[in-house]
Amino acid sequence: MKTLQKLASAEKGRSYALYAVAVVLGLIVIAQAYFIVSIVDGLFLANQTFDQVMPFLILLFFVLLIRAFLSYTSGKIGVQLAANVKANYRKKLLDVFGSRTLIGTSNGQIGSKMSVLLDAVDEIDSFFSKYVPQRIVTTIVPLMILIVIFTQHVYSGLIIIVTAPFIPLFMAIVGGMTQKKSEEKLDRLNEFSGRFLDTVQGLESLKLYRRSTEYKQLIRKSSLDFRDATMDILKVAFTSSLMLEFISMLAIGLVALELGLRLVVFQQIDFFTAFLILLLVPEFFNSMKELGSAFHSGRSSSGAAEKIEQELKKEENTIVWGKEPLHTPTTIQLKQIGFQYDTGFELNGINVTLPSTGQVAIVGKSGSGKTTLLNVMSGLLSPSSGNVMVNGKPLFDYREKDWFQHVSYITQHPYLFAGTIEENITLGVVATKEEIKKAARLARISDLIDTLPNGYETYIGEGGRGLSGGEKQRIALARAFLKNPSIILFDEPTTGLDLETEQLLHDSINQLMKTSLVMTVAHRVQTIKKADHILFIEQGTLLAEGTHEQLVQTSSSYRDLFRLHGGGKEQ
Repeated sequence: MKTLQKLASAEKGRSYALYAVAVVLGLIVIAQAYFIVSIVDGLFLANQTFDQVMPFLILLFFVLLIRAFLSYTSGKIGVQLAANVKANYRKKLLDVFGSRTLIGTSNGQIGSKMSVLLDAVDEIDSFFSKYVPQRIVTTIVPLMILIVIFTQHVYSGLIIIVTAPFIPLFMAIVGGMTQKKSEEKLDRLNEFSGRFLDTVQGLESLKLYRRSTEYKQLIRKSSLDFRDATMDILKVAFTSSLMLEFISMLAIGLVALELGLRLVVFQQIDFFTAFLILLLVPEFFNSMKELGSAFHSGRSSSGAAEKIEQELKKEENTIVWGKEPLHTPTTIQLKQIGFQYDTGFELNGINVTLPSTGQVAIVGKSGSGKTTLLNVMSGLLSPSSGNVMVNGKPLFDYREKDWFQHVSYITQHPYLFAGTIEENITLGVVATKEEIKKAARLARISDLIDTLPNGYETYIGEGGRGLSGGEKQRIALARAFLKNPSIILFDEPTTGLDLETEQLLHDSINQLMKTSLVMTVAHRVQTIKKADHILFIEQGTLLAEGTHEQLVQTSSSYRDLFRLHGGGKEQ
């Protein structure tokens, strides 16, 4: 809760506004009670006419309007405060998620992370929109009421002082229970969200392996656990409301009893004073009750804030980029690159100077570190040792947006988003229709698009549903042509493709090689032989580099790699 308090205090302008509203509201509450007592006393005891009390009725009307306006203003400031804090939290979470490496991103379930980003952040809303405004009101208004009561009748003030502390005491007891239950609820929600998304994404596999019924039961159990956790919080909330009402009613009853005895039996107090106090005491305790209800919501928000802070503090596997501008990467050097996974695999001191244009193939057995090297070079993984040197400076000295402006990375299974083909080609890049069509022609996908009923406006499903693997690859290539990057990275671009589609991709890659450095994780001999330069990696170590002919002559391991497959089609 301290973290949320600091965030609220940081919003100084809105905090001062809430305090100002609370002071004016306190005066209005006292004025309202005074006008009501004056009207009743004048009409029923002083035998005044309706015209004589009319000024008080008019003032009372305006006081009620002002009170309603102040309550609205306080709530509006709280909503604005909550919206601002939530927006800042979401920005921080997105920055943290965006700065993580592939390993950091893959840790945990996507659904769980989305639950923190959406549900947990929304959960803190009530702290700022309800608890903070009510806390400030309860700090000011009851104190002003208590001062007025003490000036009118000391004994009533003493009764309030004795009974009032039971409310914050009970709030503190219930608050700890609420935060614990809130954290349990968020854990259940994260578990349910992650499991549900995993199941939906893998539904095809579950159907094929006849495991859908089992996973259905797991989702059902997660859902019921979340329901039970939510109901536990509601039980605490209802118990809290009941006890607050009981304490308030008991205190008000004691004050009313004491005033009644002094007014009727002992005649030690006049009607005006007794009635004024009797109207102010419920206002006092009503403000305390509302704080109790808001406090319950605030403690629920504390559990959500803990989850958010835990996510923000996960700094492992994050990449911190510098602020150096990068115009065009002209020289790229891998200098003593090392990288190690938790499982034990590691890249060992790779030194390579790469050309500015042409094709470089990365070759090696499965698990030798080819994709890892590509991920390090792309900036998606931070090397454990060494540096990727760009124009003589470490890669991460540059601004992230500058680097990725010059890099395209096409994986074996490029991801396409739900949307039109044009939206998937541009992917946020501002381009004219002609530029998009030119990129599609260079990627050898324009003929296919022209045959579709809606052309470039044809809608494709999430993940590129409705398109073949080769068509997805060519749309990804069209992205690269449209972006016109200096460096293009391919991770096994032709695996699983037919020969005709593979040839189309090779033609497109040859076009890109004229102006860019194309680095390819290659398995097929046809792709490897066409490369200008080959990096041969085995068990995370760069064994040899050169052209295909040079490596066949100088590296027995390289020869064995191709002899194993008869110099054939794939490794």
